[in-house]
Amino acid sequence: MTESNESTATADITALRERIVCLEWDQFQRTNNEGGRAACQGNWPVFHQMRLAQFLTWDRPLLESYASDLAEADRIGRNLVTEKYGRMMASTAPDEYERTIEPYIPRLSEGRIARQERVIATQVSWARDFRARYPRLGEAMRVLTTSEDTPAATSFETYLRGELGTYSDRTFALYEAMIAGRAARSANITEETLLHTVRLGGFADLNEAEAAQASV
Repeated sequence: MTESNESTATADITALRERIVCLEWDQFQRTNNEGGRAACQGNWPVFHQMRLAQFLTWDRPLLESYASDLAEADRIGRNLVTEKYGRMMASTAPDEYERTIEPYIPRLSEGRIARQERVIATQVSWARDFRARYPRLGEAMRVLTTSEDTPAATSFETYLRGELGTYSDRTFALYEAMIAGRAARSANITEETLLHTVRLGGFADLNEAEAAQASV
């Protein structure tokens, strides 16, 4: 690939990531919360930083597939962000979930659920490892496991389960393959995502961000 072609490809994938964040933000703006609009729905800079950091760890095929999911959802009147938060309520508000959410969202097959749970277990272990090595940054993260959920606090595990449940079969298969690839080379996608997060926040690396937390 020539330098010009490489520059064009980089610009294209950057634009794709930004388009996905904007598509999610639009769906987030159309998500109704019990008790009214949530404060985070008005905080574009933080939303952009957090979501872009995640998508910076994804390759083009996965990004293209998820962008297609979001566009198709808009076309048919489905809101994947609303659905993600609804799926989380299976843990944080199970009675309400059973009554008002579960009957109205796509049901996942047992096979799909089992595959998701394997991915989730891998990512929870990575998040636990990250928190052990960067405890101050870890304190700023969500609580880790579903057993720690409360009506007011949703764990990393439950959030991930909700999000994975919204992916199309194609997107989930690509995501699953990405996680398997990271595991095969002993990488940690939580660490990668948090590195992008702190760099977008102006820090050089995780160590600098960790040290900064000590002075807060």
